[in-house]
Amino acid sequence: MIRLLVQMILPAILVTFVACNAPPVPLDDIVIEKTFTPERCDRMVKSGDFVRYHYIGMFPDGKKFDSRLVQNALFLCHSLSGDIIPADSILHFDVLMLDIWNTEDKVQIKTYHKPESCVRTVQVSDYVRYHYNGTLLDGTLFDSSHTRMRTYDTYVGIGWLIAGMDQGLLGMCVGEKRIITMPPFLGYGEKGDGSDIPAQASLVFDVILLDLHNPKDEITVEVQSLPDPCPRKSQVGDFMRYHYNGSLLDGTFFDSSYSRNRTYDTYIGKGYVITGMDKGLLGVCVGEHRRIVIPPHLAYGEEGTGTKIPGSAVLVFDVHIIDFHNPSDIVEITGVKPENCTHNAKRGDFVKYHYNATLMDGTYIGSTHNSGKTYDVVLGAGQVVIGMEQGLIGMCVGEKRRLVIPPHLAYGEQGVDGEVPGSAVLVFDVELVDLEDGLPEGYMFVWNGDVSPNLFSEMDKNKDAQVDTTEFSDYILQQVEEGKGRLAPGFEPQRIIQNMYDNQDRNKDGRITEDEFKLKADEAGSHDEL
Repeated sequence: MIRLLVQMILPAILVTFVACNAPPVPLDDIVIEKTFTPERCDRMVKSGDFVRYHYIGMFPDGKKFDSRLVQNALFLCHSLSGDIIPADSILHFDVLMLDIWNTEDKVQIKTYHKPESCVRTVQVSDYVRYHYNGTLLDGTLFDSSHTRMRTYDTYVGIGWLIAGMDQGLLGMCVGEKRIITMPPFLGYGEKGDGSDIPAQASLVFDVILLDLHNPKDEITVEVQSLPDPCPRKSQVGDFMRYHYNGSLLDGTFFDSSYSRNRTYDTYIGKGYVITGMDKGLLGVCVGEHRRIVIPPHLAYGEEGTGTKIPGSAVLVFDVHIIDFHNPSDIVEITGVKPENCTHNAKRGDFVKYHYNATLMDGTYIGSTHNSGKTYDVVLGAGQVVIGMEQGLIGMCVGEKRRLVIPPHLAYGEQGVDGEVPGSAVLVFDVELVDLEDGLPEGYMFVWNGDVSPNLFSEMDKNKDAQVDTTEFSDYILQQVEEGKGRLAPGFEPQRIIQNMYDNQDRNKDGRITEDEFKLKADEAGSHDEL
């Protein structure tokens, strides 16, 4: 709130002298009694000043003969009538001085608060937003922006304001508080404003500057912290996740992503956010903190948002870049292969690996090291996100890699509730611990040698010319145990065997006959039979 300071409360005096139509008298015949003197008296009337004052004219017996407000007066007696005041009368005048000014006066400025940091001051043609209390020189309040709960918004120095205010606002800093005192010829002059401001009144404005910009302004960017290294900077078309605090130029808070505990996620450079933010987010590094100051014509303009952001407001955003990616990004893979790498992981292989997972800003997601168990998957079987499969392909046992996976190859826009935010780039530090060769694509079981010509009869243990599920399962497991066949690694054996049996049972009657029984090589387009 603005502190209301009264420039001066002018004195009241009681003047006693002989009537004006009497012969001149020496000054020592005039008696002056001060009935009230203000604590501060910054200015006293001197010869040539213009004054405004109230007076009450009385005879010594207390009878009043006149009372009025006198403006622009150098002499008092011209308004007195001989018909009212007898000759040789002694007169008492009770006078309250309201205003003093001189044609030589200029705007007076007194700053009573100035912010520690002032990077810019008001210049001609700047647009400002300020609050004020306006009083007359005697302290009478005639107007206040505070009572309207709305700033006064205008251009400065181009004649949109009274001359004294145009001059008095120049050189102010945002957050500065000053008293601007102006004579009437730099205020509302001989006519006043027709209501609250009298003619020829000096004016006192107690002003706090809240906002300042120029229509030619661009955004300003202050980098507050920059990560090292910064392998990549944001470009037009990137999708970014960032946190921000938003305030007005005077520090008034209006919004924060932190309060919602959720980043703001958007494409940049594409018009999805206000123009100033679109520009201010280009060229940033992941992890960077920067301050972006946006003039209103690159933000919410003359209208504002109607609630938290006033019209024509300069906005200040303190942003922290969490991550960004481009929809065309692929998995970034870094690492060094062991010298004795003889076998590279491929689709279908069963792999065991350890990982540490974080977001781009280092936020922990998960780690297999905490549980002491590897993560085991069959490559190409859709058991992990696409980016992880791509990152594991080609690894050797003992190899370590860092995988940076964009969200469209990870958990997408939805993320994982409570674990991975939507549209998050993921970082995995992985180590391949073990690898088992998979089967050729499309096979769940293969023979390690020649296939017996009596395969069906060997399965048909009870010789009833049909093979049930138990006979089939026992036979396949025996072949695996004896090393004559191999099931696809990484899957539950009984599920594979049941799948194979179902494929052989052509008529779906729960039994396999010799006519139904066929080897994989005997027909095309099937994947899970023998």
